[in-house]
Amino acid sequence: MPHPSYFLPKGLFVSQIQRFIPKKWKQSIKPVDIQHVHPSASCNALESAQETFTSVDASMIDSLLTSLKEFTSRGNLLDAFKTVSLIRLHASSASQDLIVHPISSLLSSCTDVKSLAEGRQLHGHIISLGFEQHPILVPKLVTFYSAFNLLVDAHVITENSNILHPFPWNLLISSYVRNGFCQKALSAYKQMVKKGIRPDNFTYPSVLKACGEELDLGFGKEVHESINASRIKWSLIVHNALISMYGKCGKVGIARDLFDKIPERDAVSWNSMISVYASMGMWNEAFELFGSMWAEDIELNIIIWNTIAGGYLRTGNYKGALELLSQMRKCGSHLDSVALIIGLGACSHIGDAKLGKEIHSFAIRSCFGEVDTVKNALITMYSRCKDLKHAYLLFQLMEAKSLITWNSIISGCCHMDRSEEASFLLREMLLFGIEPNYVTIASVLPLCARVANLQHGKEFHCYMTRREDFKDHLLLWNALVDMYARSGKVLEARRVFDMLGERDKMTYTSMIAGYGMQGEGQAALKLFEEMNNFQIKPDHITMIAVLSACSHSGLVTQGQLLFEKMRSLYGLTPHLEHFACMTDLFGRAGLLNKAKEIIRNMPYKPTPAMWATLIGACRIHRNTEIGEWAAEKLLEMKPENPGYYVLIANMYAAAGCWNKLAKVRIFMRDLGVRKAPGCAWVDVGTGFSPFLVDDTSNANADEIYPLLEGLTMVMKEAGYISSEDFGSGDETSGEFNEEMKLVSNNRC
Repeated sequence: MPHPSYFLPKGLFVSQIQRFIPKKWKQSIKPVDIQHVHPSASCNALESAQETFTSVDASMIDSLLTSLKEFTSRGNLLDAFKTVSLIRLHASSASQDLIVHPISSLLSSCTDVKSLAEGRQLHGHIISLGFEQHPILVPKLVTFYSAFNLLVDAHVITENSNILHPFPWNLLISSYVRNGFCQKALSAYKQMVKKGIRPDNFTYPSVLKACGEELDLGFGKEVHESINASRIKWSLIVHNALISMYGKCGKVGIARDLFDKIPERDAVSWNSMISVYASMGMWNEAFELFGSMWAEDIELNIIIWNTIAGGYLRTGNYKGALELLSQMRKCGSHLDSVALIIGLGACSHIGDAKLGKEIHSFAIRSCFGEVDTVKNALITMYSRCKDLKHAYLLFQLMEAKSLITWNSIISGCCHMDRSEEASFLLREMLLFGIEPNYVTIASVLPLCARVANLQHGKEFHCYMTRREDFKDHLLLWNALVDMYARSGKVLEARRVFDMLGERDKMTYTSMIAGYGMQGEGQAALKLFEEMNNFQIKPDHITMIAVLSACSHSGLVTQGQLLFEKMRSLYGLTPHLEHFACMTDLFGRAGLLNKAKEIIRNMPYKPTPAMWATLIGACRIHRNTEIGEWAAEKLLEMKPENPGYYVLIANMYAAAGCWNKLAKVRIFMRDLGVRKAPGCAWVDVGTGFSPFLVDDTSNANADEIYPLLEGLTMVMKEAGYISSEDFGSGDETSGEFNEEMKLVSNNRC
């Protein structure tokens, strides 16, 4: 009976096999003439020949294994499959491992080159050989199906295997977590434990990550207890995973306690704890830990650099973010697209177009200039730096414009109060079939208030009520409350405010500011008290709003008390804006010496606006002494705003100081300062039509000026006092002030 290894599979010829046999092997085999040999010698010869062929098979398998390794490394599956067939042919009488290892290599190659059909075919071949339970092939099959996201197939293979080692289950659980199926990962872990398979140090990190993603603190604690109860060796990887899990579940104290107990931390330990602080918005703690990490000379990777730089950006330390990026480069870290986006964001906020262009150049050189997220950040940076031309050019050059891209350019136009361009782009976006999201609307609503286009704001309000997906976006409704409040429509703002099921400090701040602008200080204070009762801590902006409300309503005592509470009760250090509010509060109330003391004793350099506030108060209350002192300080700063010089001139005119008035006008002439003409808007139904003082070019001028004169007379009869009544001697200034106050009242 012939030797089983001499049978050839269908379609496979001897010539195909012979081409793999080295020449020296062929030369070493001498033909045996059985007809001329004695019977006993014939048997010996046959045995010798058989031994020779066995030797040839072993040498051939070694050669075929070398060839298989070369074919799989190059991804040459066709030749690899043929080679495995040849190995099977010559190893059929040998040990199982001679066949299993080549099949394992071929399966890995199918995974690497993403060949699903060939891999499935090989799986069928494994089943036909009865190797589906082999401890080497089961993990390979799980890896293969997981690579194609066929996790159901991977799960079936794992649970049907009788392998007691956790390796296949580890692969399955990590695949579930990697693909976002954390609940299924936890189910697989429970199934594994139920089968009596003990988890190891490679099981727990994936399971703990799944607990963190699902915020399943209860099961996470159970896993932690099982780790402590197990006999496995302590693992830093598992300990780091515990820190991350507890951090994601909001247990920062436990995470920090685990971190402090690590005998020797690695970079992942530091990164995990810093990430926990960052995710909870505890940036001061994150910055402090980063400093300790740096002091201990721990290697910093790009992720931790970006996390801290992003933290600086979020907390308003824009220069700190840029300095950190510069430090990254000095330390040899290569900036990635995330770092560039952070840098561009910082440039956007401080208006540093020069540095922004340098980052743009770096992005082009480092091949990040074509990344869409970087392009969107560039559009935002240029538009925020008032370079709308470059922003629009980048926008036009983008072939595939995402919603984020449209939002970037629309937000840029809104930032520069370019209402027409913003409206045009919004219409274009809709024509392209892209629906605006809450960010789009939240960008446009403040513009509606700033340009007095309440009609558009109401249209957006209607659009918001029709979109069910907008109901849970508090940012959007805050913007709507702010839009109505800034437009003077406090009742509409209050209606939106009252219908909100959830409110935050922004909601209250917008409503308080709205009441303040209308002089309803008591209503603003009542809201501020309600905000405190709901345990909503005010921030610096809230304090500006409530102090301003006190100022506009003459609530001096309440304003002083709130200013004192800023530091003692709310833990807020007063900024320049808060001192400006107090200056205005005292100035409006006629307490000019107190206003002067605020300016003199505050730890900030006064701005031209603060001096102007004090000058305006001195003019109203006819305090020439302090007014002249403030005027001298303001003139020393040589401000570019012509309105400040007009204010000083009006003060001197009201006091009859004509020589000083003449000096101010000469000063303005020498500096080349010209007062901009007053501008007003008239709602003509289809939009707002602007017009200037003495502007007769407007087609409706003949109708506008008689109406303006009539309104002015009505206002005077109602007791409105214009700046002319203070004897400014500047007729144009009087007209300017009257018109601007009229516009201000109409807008309110």
